[in-house]
Amino acid sequence: MSRWKIPGASVAISRQGKLVYARGFGYADLAKTQPMTPATLLRVASVSKPVTSVAIMKLLEEGRLNLQHKVFGADGYLNDAYYTSVITDPRIYGITVRQLLEHTAGWNRDAGVDGFSSSDPIDFPLHVAQVMQVPNPVGDSTLVRYLLSRGLNFTPGTRFAYSNVGYLVLGKIIEKITGQRYEAWVRHSILEPAGIREAHLGHNLRTAKLENEAEYFCPATGESCYGTGKKVPYAYGGANLEAMNAHGGWLFTARDLVRLLLAVDGSPTRPDILLPATLDTMTAPSAEARRYAKGWMVSKHGLWWHTGCLNGSTSLVARTAEGYTWAILFNACPNTTRFWNDVEELGGNCVKSSTMWPSYDLFPPEQHATRLRVAHTNAKSATLTWANGNGTHRLVVLREGAPVNAFPLEGQLYAGGRTFGHGASLGQGNYVVAAGPDSSVQVTGLLPGRTYYARVMEYRLNEEARMQPVYSFDGNPELHFRLSEAAPVAKSRLTNRSKAVASKTRLKKPAAPAATNPAFPPAPATATQASYLGRLRSFLSWRKG
Repeated sequence: MSRWKIPGASVAISRQGKLVYARGFGYADLAKTQPMTPATLLRVASVSKPVTSVAIMKLLEEGRLNLQHKVFGADGYLNDAYYTSVITDPRIYGITVRQLLEHTAGWNRDAGVDGFSSSDPIDFPLHVAQVMQVPNPVGDSTLVRYLLSRGLNFTPGTRFAYSNVGYLVLGKIIEKITGQRYEAWVRHSILEPAGIREAHLGHNLRTAKLENEAEYFCPATGESCYGTGKKVPYAYGGANLEAMNAHGGWLFTARDLVRLLLAVDGSPTRPDILLPATLDTMTAPSAEARRYAKGWMVSKHGLWWHTGCLNGSTSLVARTAEGYTWAILFNACPNTTRFWNDVEELGGNCVKSSTMWPSYDLFPPEQHATRLRVAHTNAKSATLTWANGNGTHRLVVLREGAPVNAFPLEGQLYAGGRTFGHGASLGQGNYVVAAGPDSSVQVTGLLPGRTYYARVMEYRLNEEARMQPVYSFDGNPELHFRLSEAAPVAKSRLTNRSKAVASKTRLKKPAAPAATNPAFPPAPATATQASYLGRLRSFLSWRKG
């Protein structure tokens, strides 16, 4: 990081199915005030391609897709006129799913098109919008149609040439076969079965960044993909990340990238989401490029890996035949050959130089608490209940007036305080009201008529890791509730008749009774006096109450 002036990094390493190292370095934000953590989301650029590959392999395994099947044309997966109407090069009708996965479909991003040095339309979205007569920013489908209209650089299946648009097409195939949006199907069918929650498609602008997402250091600028004519950082609107989804649009934490690797590594240490035969197909080298399989770079020694680079972010994931996996993410990208040599050596050097390994597992809980609700409230307290997830403990955070927006630090324990404001403070008005294995808490010290926001964060306490907690943030249950106004303070409001009685009492006090003498008992009160005295006693008793 010092050598390449990298502001922040997140690193995760597993051994034999256990996450044995997870650490953040430096800063996650541009102001350099927010530390990078294992729970920080970062753009992973082309490491998105292995995600899309795994999704295609799942459809293959389910019998819903064939790798040799044609993609375009009457018999292809994308056979509608939206795509076929712009095809001018007949060779496109020969493209297969396998060729898209292996970068042998006929597109070469270095060949250039329409006067640009690149033929990857993601590099010049404003030109694409003008040619295709669509508004900015352009979507991924428009990028595909544009390149279809420009033809191929070589005959499909004859050689290897890295192509982002080929993976955009694979994303469209997933949507056509499943009838769902790409992200939704991948989340439901790939990520959730693998226990992955810390993964999302990213957004273009800094103002739209996700919770716990890093900020990206990118000095280079370009014209806004929104067509405003303004120069903006490439990391924030100069590049159209939202059109990169299946080839470069994912955000991950380093630890959940490792979790994805472990779900497809072929090792018995954790259940795989693909069958061994499917994994063999996915990682079999292409005949045209022995170091690239289907969404993965591979070596003859059983190493699988992939890298990714965008303006402002660097990513690398790797899996070895010896049972190690690692993910390294940066929020900057110098993007030189020497830099990439350094990055690609990092994980291997770390593994080779370590002789003793911990036995604990630093993965956060996969199942969050659910059914968070308010069981009871009054003007000054509220009882919250929930169903526990698969952590050992829960942290309940409460904030007045706005959603919870501060989080515990990895490895740090926090004390709960059932009186609001008496527990550990996470900053910005966020207070811990419970920290333990329970599934309910009664919070007191609240203010009548105020709105409070609650969030339950699952975590694990690992005795082997010296009781250092590992928190899970992404997808925690949240709610807000408003307490009733306080009951009005009782005031003396007399009826007109009571006021008259009180007035008489003030104007005409009864004579003080004579000292009691058994020989001379007081005369009995008349009926009128008795009635008056009874009303007076009732009135005085009411006032006292």
